[in-house]
Amino acid sequence: MSPTQKFATDDVRIKEIKALRPPSDFLDTLQASPKTVDNIVATRTAIHQVLHNADDRLLVVIGPCSIHDEAAGVEYAERLIEQRALYKNDLIIVMRVYFEKPRTTVGWKGLINDPDLDGSFNINKGLEIARRFLLEVNELGMPAGTEFLDTITPQYTADLVSWGAIG
Repeated sequence: MSPTQKFATDDVRIKEIKALRPPSDFLDTLQASPKTVDNIVATRTAIHQVLHNADDRLLVVIGPCSIHDEAAGVEYAERLIEQRALYKNDLIIVMRVYFEKPRTTVGWKGLINDPDLDGSFNINKGLEIARRFLLEVNELGMPAGTEFLDTITPQYTADLVSWGAIG
């Protein structure tokens, strides 16, 4: 049997296969500025201190269920950063920036999986939008927290995340 030979049982439920761009494409073209890196490192350090009882502030991860409208998400970040500054002595505020909806069984699966909200599942576009959004929010000075659902997506975004949940 040749490696390209197909059987009637191969891929019977697969409509189409689209290759993902490698993470290095995104990391090379959508790089964080030194300001953004400093913000992420400082926030990760502060969170580490809270988790190890070396900082008595409260960690607050707050934001929408998932990002679907980038402009509204940036507006939210701009408003939240004001609160972050106001309560900086008592709270470490991190914006919840979830791009996927793993517990949704019917309907939209999130920005990464279906960025056009039309069932086209342009994941490459979704990954690029997600990375650009994280860059923009962090550049404002607002750290981001997200949920990691697999071992693939973090390769595209983890360097821009200050706090992560495993879903």
